[in-house]
This record gives sequence, C-alpha cells and structure tokens, in this order.
Amino acid sequence: MIVRLTAAMLMILTGLLPAATQAQTAAAIRNHAVSLLGPAQLPPGFAHFPYANPAAPKGGEVAVGAVGTFDSFSPHIVRGSAAGATLQIYDTLLRANADEPQVAYGHVAHTIETAADGRSVSFELRPEARFHDGTPMSAEDVLWTFNTLVAQGRPHYRQYWADVAELRVETPHRITFVFKQAGNRELPAILGQLEVLPKHWWATRDFAKPLTEPPLGSGPWRIERFEFGRTLVLARVPDYWARDLGTARGLANFDRRRVEYFRDPTVAMEAFKAGQVDFRQENIAKDWATAYDFPAVRRGLVKKEEFRHRLPTGMQGFVMNTRRDVFKDVRVRQAVALVFDFEWANANLFYGAYTRSRSYFSNSNLASTGIPEGAELSLLEKYRAKLPAGLFSEEFRLPVTDGSGNNREVLRQSLDLLRAAGWTVKERKLVNAAGQQMRFEILLNNPSFERVALPYVQWLGRLGIEARVRTVDSAQFQRLSDTYDYDMTVHVFGQSESPGNEQRGFWTCDSAKHEGGDNAAGVCDPVADQLVEAVINAPDREALETTTRALDRVLLSGWYVVPHWHLASIRAAYWDRFGRVDVPIRSGMVFDAWWIDQTRAEATDAARRAGN
Repeated sequence: MIVRLTAAMLMILTGLLPAATQAQTAAAIRNHAVSLLGPAQLPPGFAHFPYANPAAPKGGEVAVGAVGTFDSFSPHIVRGSAAGATLQIYDTLLRANADEPQVAYGHVAHTIETAADGRSVSFELRPEARFHDGTPMSAEDVLWTFNTLVAQGRPHYRQYWADVAELRVETPHRITFVFKQAGNRELPAILGQLEVLPKHWWATRDFAKPLTEPPLGSGPWRIERFEFGRTLVLARVPDYWARDLGTARGLANFDRRRVEYFRDPTVAMEAFKAGQVDFRQENIAKDWATAYDFPAVRRGLVKKEEFRHRLPTGMQGFVMNTRRDVFKDVRVRQAVALVFDFEWANANLFYGAYTRSRSYFSNSNLASTGIPEGAELSLLEKYRAKLPAGLFSEEFRLPVTDGSGNNREVLRQSLDLLRAAGWTVKERKLVNAAGQQMRFEILLNNPSFERVALPYVQWLGRLGIEARVRTVDSAQFQRLSDTYDYDMTVHVFGQSESPGNEQRGFWTCDSAKHEGGDNAAGVCDPVADQLVEAVINAPDREALETTTRALDRVLLSGWYVVPHWHLASIRAAYWDRFGRVDVPIRSGMVFDAWWIDQTRAEATDAARRAGN
C-alpha cells in the first residue's frame, strides 16, 4: 500500500483539526487501486495494461453481431430494451484489470482513500475528467448519479449499495461514501464501478423513462448513429480525456464499432459467414463443432480460436420460479432436477465439450465439496434446526448416468420424491390430490436452446409431467423476466473470486420482491439471508471462503436450479483482419484491446469483395 501526506494530514501536524478527526484521518490509507485479494500488481502511473499495445494503430471499423433488439439507450432502468453497448460511452471511477483477480485501478478517480475503521471511502476525481461536451466531471455528478440510480434505477443498485449511509461532497473533486457499518470489504470496489452520468444533461430529461436519443457520455466511445432494432454505431472519441492514462492507453482502437442486431441466431451466423460481421463469440457447442466448415475458414480468412480463462464460472441452469405454486416444494424441485440427463446431452448435443456444474461457485475454490467440516461446520451448526439433516451427513450429488437416455433408477428416485410431496401417477399423468396434472412452461429467448429443452421435456413426460417450451423474442423475454412471469427459464448466476454485495440481489428475501432484479428463483430463506450478510462482511479471505462454501451448500440443498454445465474457455471466430497482444489473459481475451491490421484487412476485404 502507498501512503501519502494529504492536506488534512498536514493540518494534523499543525494542530488545526480536532483530536477525533486527527486519529481517523491520520490512519486512512490512500492508494491508486482497490484490491480484494492482495497487493495490486501495477504501480502508480503504470503505462498500460499488459494485454494492451500502447502503439496500436487507431482506425478502421469493426462489425459485431447481437441477437435481439433494442428500443432505448437506458440500460440503468427496468423499462425498455436498452442497447447494452450504451454502457461503453460512460467512464467509471475505477477500471478493472482483466489479467488480475479482483483489482481495480483509479480511472476517473486518481486516488482512493479508505478510512482506518472501514466505515468510509473517498474518491478524488481527476480534474481533467470531462464529458463529451467539454463539461468537467465533478463530485456533484457522482452524487447525482448515485442518488438517481438508487431512487429510479434497477433494483440491484439498491441491493449492491445497501450499506451506504450517506454521501458527502467535500470539494468539487472529492466525494466520500459513509457506510452503515464496518466490514463490507468489497463495497469500495463496488462503488468504483459506478458509471458517472452528467447531471446537467439529465436536468431536462426524465430518467425514469426509456431514452430514445443518444445520451451524453464521457468514455472512449460516443453514439454516432443508430436504427432502433437493427444497428448501433459507436464512434471513437479522438480527444478522449483519458486516452493517455494507463487504464485506457492501447484500448478502444477502432474508429467505429458497429453492432448489427438480428432476430434469429441462424441469420446472425449467415451474416458472419458472408463477411457482414467481423467477430463473434460462439456459445453453442454443436455450432462450434459443425457450423464453421465453410470456404473462408478453409482458406484461412476466418480464424477459430479458444481462449482459455481462469475465472469462476458460476451457475447456469434451468431456474425454477418458487413464486409459482408448482415449485414451492423442495422435493418437487429436486425430482425435476434429477431427471435432466447431462451425460446424454453432453455426448449427443455438446460433443463432450462441457463439465457439469455442481456448485453456484463452480471452477473456483469457493465451491462446497464433501460434507461440512471444521469452520464451515461450526458456522452451519447455528442453523441446524432450519436446515435439512442431509446437508450435514451427505455430499451434494447429481446423477451420473450411462448417457443412454434411459435412466430408470433416476426416474424411480424422482417418483419417490414426488409421492412424498403428494403427487401420484394416474393413467400416466402425475396428479395432485385434486386430480390436477403437474404442468409448467420453460421460457426461452433463443431457439437454439430448444434442442436442450425438448429432450428434457421428454424425460419429464416419463414422470407424467406435462412440460412445454415457449420461445419468445428478446424484448418480450426481458419483460417477462423483469416481472418474473415464467415457471422455469434459463438463467446464469455469474460469480467472481470475491463474492459480496451482489449476493443480496441473487438470494435474499428482499430481492425476491422487486421487479427487474436478479433473484430469478425467488429464493427467500432466512438462513440464506444471514449467510449472504456474513459473506459480505467476512473479515478476511479465510472467513470469506468458509462462509461462501456454507452459502453454496444451503443453496444447493434448496434445489432452485437444474444445474447445467460450464466451459473454461471463450470460443471466438473472426475474420483475419485484427492484431492483438498475443499473451495469455486471466479473463481469456479483451476484444477492446484488438486493432485493425491494415495488411490483413486489405487482403480479407479483397477476398470478401471477390465472393470468397
């Protein structure tokens, strides 16, 4: 850590501050970065991130594809279908290093000062920080942004920042966040992710309504043109105020970044093959294995590459909405989860590419294993009366089948659970005491996922359950998701090496109530609530790992999802027109650090014009 003398410290030396203030200020720690897992690797004034080329040429245009649509530029509110790329026009107080776990460096803020008692953090803004209209960025903008997002933004802002008691604008370029309690180690980093919005620009506009004009930003990109539902073009800001900072040098190298929207993933793939899109990430194993055998690939004009990463993969799964009566009983949820035959799906649909996820914190040392022991057992003992007995004596397990798709033993286990929950099979239908058949709908927003959901529907049918798949467009899916108007859907709970405030949004009773939130399953468990707070306020790394494993175990015992799978790499295909720093990166890849290689681009463009 780096400690510098501040003006306040000099006042202490001359006796101009009261004793109580002197003690707190003298011990405050000032730094150029926030790190949760150890000292920051990059020094003050570092030249650039290791995956960025400071001499990268600027210029050219890149086209990327997106499946879906957009009708607004308001990603911070629930209403409307916002263009996600809008966030790229804003700067944040801190900027993360993609090659370093849980470290963020000063960007808009050049210094971060943390109180010795952990009850506050102050950000000192760079005087040169400006919005695109030339207006200086100030602490008042930070204050307005925070208050507006808490009052009118998506629910996760209130949940992430719930421990903030007040904000103090101390100078035009210094703002202090005072916390309700000490111990929330992650909160300074969370606050550093704040996208600073221009108070003066929003003064004549209604923040709560979807925005249909390009907003004013401060980042390396601005919105140049758009056609709602079809195209969004971001243009590089040549006089970007932060272009020479280490957190920005060598990034945002394209003159234009064009996002083309497609309603159908098949059409998006055809656009890539035709050269209308330059870069795409591939999330479908079958397409990765079979869809890239076309002339441009065979001639080397299109490259396929897997970028290995070292990140926690969280949990993806069919999420059961416990707000619906059909999924209120944990025995029903367990029975429905057991029926999914991952081994069959991996062999027949995914070409053996995936690993089954058995934890909400998969691919990390935060995942629970075996049965609870030591400190984790001591922690869970406090809640023994409220937890299932098996949590203490049995390891969480998912069935491992022979992949044949004919798993009679698993079906028997599921039927036993369903009978215990009051369901019986009559005339090949699973019915309750009133004779009503169990029915539910699986909501999807991507037709390509139907090939996973439809076999699952068949397996559920063997239990007498009538399940059906409903695929809707992205705008309708967003509305249904925001209002939790579904029985079951596919959802991803992303995780990091240092879980914290975001867990409130995933798992707590309060988060289950608010529209547009992240608690897709409607989890409301007093034990989970208490463990979430324990995770957030863990005093050290050892306690964080222990508490996170305990939370993981409690969530798994609730059977809120049908666990899917994960992959420790990013699959990308791109036309051979780019340059990049060819080094391994913790996050796998950072496309924002790529640039147009003029020689390659000319050869590729010539081939595309010739129809090759």
